[in-house]
Amino acid sequence: QFTSALIWDALLGKTAFLSCQPASWCKQGGDCMPASFPWFGMDIGGTLVKLVYFEPKDITAEEEQEEVENLKSIRKYLTSNTAYGKTGIRDVHLELKNLTMCGRKGNLHFIRFPSCAMHRFIQMGSEKNFSSLHTTLCATGGGAYKFEEDFRTIADLQLHKLDELDCLIQGLLYVDSVGFNGQPECYYFENPTDPEQCQKKPYCLDNPYPMLLVNMGSGVSILAVYSKDNYKRVTGSSLGGGTFLGLCCLLTGCETFEEALEMAAKGDSTNVDKLVKDIYGGDYERFGLQGSAVASSFGHMMSKEKRDSISKEDLARATLVTITNNIGSIARMCALNENIDKVVFVGNFLRINMISMKVLAYAMDYWSKGQLKALFLEHEGYFGAVGALLELLKMTDDQ
Repeated sequence: QFTSALIWDALLGKTAFLSCQPASWCKQGGDCMPASFPWFGMDIGGTLVKLVYFEPKDITAEEEQEEVENLKSIRKYLTSNTAYGKTGIRDVHLELKNLTMCGRKGNLHFIRFPSCAMHRFIQMGSEKNFSSLHTTLCATGGGAYKFEEDFRTIADLQLHKLDELDCLIQGLLYVDSVGFNGQPECYYFENPTDPEQCQKKPYCLDNPYPMLLVNMGSGVSILAVYSKDNYKRVTGSSLGGGTFLGLCCLLTGCETFEEALEMAAKGDSTNVDKLVKDIYGGDYERFGLQGSAVASSFGHMMSKEKRDSISKEDLARATLVTITNNIGSIARMCALNENIDKVVFVGNFLRINMISMKVLAYAMDYWSKGQLKALFLEHEGYFGAVGALLELLKMTDDQ
């Protein structure tokens, strides 16, 4: 479970979880009529729920005196803990400090918990009689639709649903514009085809258009983005982070994404995959295929002798490489079709997943002969939640 009753006391006590009071959002440092605190953004994905929380740091003595105790408890509870229950996590290393939003200065916090805890989350909202606040919850992600009826029937709450791809793009552009505490949000890998020389380097995304945006969550969506308001979904794939974890659970007996990645880091996928050199005895020179390229994912598993000799770590690594290569291949073809040379990979499949990032960087560079660059962002899977927060702050007085 993500929360105890304590966090619902904080999040759902006497104040709105996502305030429905109107506001117009403005760029960093501008003036506007701010929504009442607390400020949250929420993205309910297929695997994880992502929350962003704006912690004001410029509260005046008068505001401090008038502030209700429950609002204080929200700030204290969320900012003084890094874990909530058994599975709720605040990603402290991602905190954005000293932001100015709607004329208020503060820090932006990033919190996640499993989507499988949503029913308990909703039930606690009902137990705390959150509906008496006469507020609307703002949410994006597929779960905003999946759990809408549960919010209404169990907690008597109406969800204000936001398009997840709109939120994704707006959140990404905002976080990149403010930077990561004085450092660039975006980065790439220099010399991706040379393991010894491969290094993480900052990348300036000031002129991002056009870009191919590959959102890697439970599944995959690929967008061609031509401006902040002009984009299209090119295609997608059902083989994503959920596929990786699901297969790893079946093949290795692991239980968590972290455990699956830890196993993959210790494995050797070439014990599982059949390579070009296993078929040709070396490179396939006519078409520029190196002997080390994968010819058949899991191809060695046709052999009982090979099956008997592999480890669970090998299976985890092969699963990760298979899913990653598939996403990279689709992304490369989409980039060529759309005539786009910047491919930006985001989503929680990349969280703590250096293996996949380097595989994608290698694949984009190698197969395009250096024409395509794989770009990554520090806040991988939180952009939808940030976009939801921005939508809260864009609400007008009429609304």
